[in-house]
Amino acid sequence: MNYSERIESLFQEYEKQRSSLTEMQAKMGALSATAVSPRREVSVTVGQNGVLTDIQFPSSAHKRLTTADLTKMIMETYAEAKEQVMNQAAAVLAPMLPDGLDAHKLVRGQAGADAFLPEQPRMVTSVRELLTRGTSEL
Repeated sequence: MNYSERIESLFQEYEKQRSSLTEMQAKMGALSATAVSPRREVSVTVGQNGVLTDIQFPSSAHKRLTTADLTKMIMETYAEAKEQVMNQAAAVLAPMLPDGLDAHKLVRGQAGADAFLPEQPRMVTSVRELLTRGTSEL
């Protein structure tokens, strides 16, 4: 394969990855999770990044709770729904990430700087080969 064909192949791979990224962004934007407290006092729905989108009281059971207990119940249920949506986000993101990068840590903001900018830059093998060959094939 000559240099021009190789560059065209790399460009096609780039377009494929760009298309996959667009699909992933759409999936991420549609994420949603709902958690319900054990006795159905409250139902909490969150969207992408754990943003609260709905709170429902599916039964009258919440009326028997003190304000403090109801607050605690809502917060616990919210935390459960947020955990669900974070797991969904990690599952959507994982196939797009380079080897060794933990999607769960990334969506929770726990990935260290090395995950994004390692000491040695990641480079597709085919690009590395082209760079080592230089322009001798031009």
